[in-house]
Amino acid sequence: MKVQMLIRLFLIFFCLSMMIASAKAGMKEGIDYYNKRHEGANGELASAFNISNAIEHFSRAIKISETKKEAALYLLKSYYYKAEFAIQDEEEQKRIFNEGKALGEKYIKDYPDSVEYRYWYLVNLGSWAQVYGILTAAREGVADQMKIHSETIIELDPEYEDGGGYFMLGAVHYKSPYIPFLLSWPDNDDAIKFLQLAHDTGEATLNQKNYLAQAIFKEGQTEMAKRLLNEVINAVPNPDDLVEELDDIKEAYQLLEDLY
Repeated sequence: MKVQMLIRLFLIFFCLSMMIASAKAGMKEGIDYYNKRHEGANGELASAFNISNAIEHFSRAIKISETKKEAALYLLKSYYYKAEFAIQDEEEQKRIFNEGKALGEKYIKDYPDSVEYRYWYLVNLGSWAQVYGILTAAREGVADQMKIHSETIIELDPEYEDGGGYFMLGAVHYKSPYIPFLLSWPDNDDAIKFLQLAHDTGEATLNQKNYLAQAIFKEGQTEMAKRLLNEVINAVPNPDDLVEELDDIKEAYQLLEDLY
């Protein structure tokens, strides 16, 4: 009986070890696919092949305790990338952003001091709000959630993602409509303040410059807005963020046209 018990324990331990090893290998493959997410892109429209494979690997790795924390973060990044840059069907975008929204909410509860989960949750939530529309987002209290989580990110690590917390807070001030008795705090002066802080923290991203240009143009600072947009247009895209930055450059062209 003791020998049989030992054999049974050995088999259980062996199976668990194999599952963990497989999950770790899957994580590595998923990260490789994620890092190659730009391959096959047509300009700012990404191919869904690599990012879909990345999501498959992370979806398996998240079920194993040893890899679930890292897999969840990569899933948040992957859901955003796929829905924002590789999918054009609105209903499919909604489905994927819903996945990102639900996943982010869960892991923020599990890891309340994690800047990464809060930030990438907000990235998904912001796109969720865009695809569902302003009224739906207002009813869901999205702007308030983004404000609260952005302020928490700033408290935890103001330098994360080149001032990502400042950027999110500035962006939600800029994008959110003023709705009496429902949403009374959005303010373009605050948008400029926080977007400028983001711009001045770390290395200013193209997306940060686009948002700052829009906010200061709204206040009549046309020449400075044009200068920022021209900086984006003349930028050389980072190969590691190729599709994202090509999309930022395309947006800057469109914004600049609107200024004339």
